[in-house]
Amino acid sequence: MRVLPISFARYHQKVWGLPIARAVAVVALTAMAMPAAAQPHLPPPREIAPAPSPYPGFWDPKRRPERPDMSRLTQIRFMTETDYPPFNYADKEGHPVGFNVDLARLICEELKVTCTIQMRRFDTLVPALNENRGEAVIASIAVNAETRKVMDFTDPYYRVPARFVALKAVATPVLKPEQLEGKKIAVVGGSAHEAYLKTLFTEAQPVPYLTADATREAVRRGEADYAFGDGVALSFWINGTDSEGCCAFAGGPFFESQYFGEGVGIAVKKGNDTVRQALNYALFRLWEKGRFTDLWLRYFPVSPF
Repeated sequence: MRVLPISFARYHQKVWGLPIARAVAVVALTAMAMPAAAQPHLPPPREIAPAPSPYPGFWDPKRRPERPDMSRLTQIRFMTETDYPPFNYADKEGHPVGFNVDLARLICEELKVTCTIQMRRFDTLVPALNENRGEAVIASIAVNAETRKVMDFTDPYYRVPARFVALKAVATPVLKPEQLEGKKIAVVGGSAHEAYLKTLFTEAQPVPYLTADATREAVRRGEADYAFGDGVALSFWINGTDSEGCCAFAGGPFFESQYFGEGVGIAVKKGNDTVRQALNYALFRLWEKGRFTDLWLRYFPVSPF
C-alpha cells in the first residue's frame, strides 16, 4: 500500500510525447475531510490572487546552505518507482526516465558524485532503503507525520497546490471570494478540497462528485461553474486533449499544509544526515542556477503554480 496520500488519474497522452501507450499519471490529493473539530481555523482570503511565479521555488535565498563535507560520499544510489509517469517510469528499453529521474541526475552532476538509479515497485522502496540497498528514494513521496516515522526527508522540492478551474470565458487571473457566492463548485466528495471549500468559502455551493475526472467534466459541460482540486492534475488536463481546450485556471494556488500537505521530498534512511544535507545543498544550487526551473518547464508546460 502506498505511503502517499494520493491517487492516480491517467489520460490519453498527446501532450508530452512520451513513448508509452497510457500516458500521464498525475497526483491527486484524496485525503478524507477532517472532522469539524479538527479543522484548523483559517481566515477567509480577500482574493485568490495569481502566484508570484509560475515555477516552484520553495527555497529561501537568504538561507543559503553550506556545501557539506563530501569526503565520505562517493556515490548515491537512487531508487524510484517503475510506473508513475511523468515523474518516473520505464522507457521502451526499460531505462528509468521522468522528472524525478532527471532531477536525480542533475543532483549528481551538481555534487560531482557517481549516480545510479534503480527502479522498484513502490511497496518495496521503504524496505529497500532500510536494508541499505540505496541511499535515497526519489519517487514523489509526500512528507507528513506518518512518512517521517520511517524515513527522513530533504526540503520539499515541489508541492501540490489546490486550484480553481473554469471555462476560459470566465476564468480570471484574480478571483475574489464574492465571485464564488452561489456558484456551483465541483469537488471530490469527502476530500480535503471539499473540506477547505466548506471552511473558507461558505457562500459557495460545493457539488460533490465521486472522482476528479467527473469534477472536470462537470465544468467542461457547464454543469458546474468551477472545479476545485489538485493543481498538478488540473494542469495536465488543461494542456491535454480531454479538456478540448475548454478551460483555464482561475485565481492562484492554495498551499495550506493543514489541508493539502507539506510537499514532496527525497527520502533517506533515518539518521542519514550526510546524504540528506548533500541533497538539500544540491537542490538549492539547482534552483539558484535556474536548472530546476528549466527541468520543470520541460515536464509542466502549463504550470500548476
